[in-house]
Amino acid sequence: MSRLAVVIALLAVFGAGVATGLVAQTYSDSPQRVEQKRVDLSGAPNMEVIASVSEYKSGEVMEAHTHHGVEVAYVLQGSSVTLPGKDPMNIVTGATVMNLRDIKHGGFKITGETSLKLFTVHIVDKGQPLYDKGQ
Repeated sequence: MSRLAVVIALLAVFGAGVATGLVAQTYSDSPQRVEQKRVDLSGAPNMEVIASVSEYKSGEVMEAHTHHGVEVAYVLQGSSVTLPGKDPMNIVTGATVMNLRDIKHGGFKITGETSLKLFTVHIVDKGQPLYDKGQ
């Protein structure tokens, strides 16, 4: 196989991966989330694992939502957040957060000067929206 053919084949595989990631982020997704990787969960054919990085800038809102599975988040960069009717609180860098299946979470505004940056891993039902908002 010529060198040019190998380069074209690699670009096609890379392009297919990018296109798959873009299609996977549906209309119900958070615009702040950038999906890094998605794979089937071994031994559980109806589940998948999704790794992402999200950044919520000062003044943005993380809407209240649930997931069809478990979400684990590691705080890459902490910030101050405010829930409606509550005093501001800090989400600190290095903290780990775990949200269980169908438990509402989020619903706060980023009120700190810095962005809130999260690395998240979702272990969720395959074929379901990643976020269910307003439940």
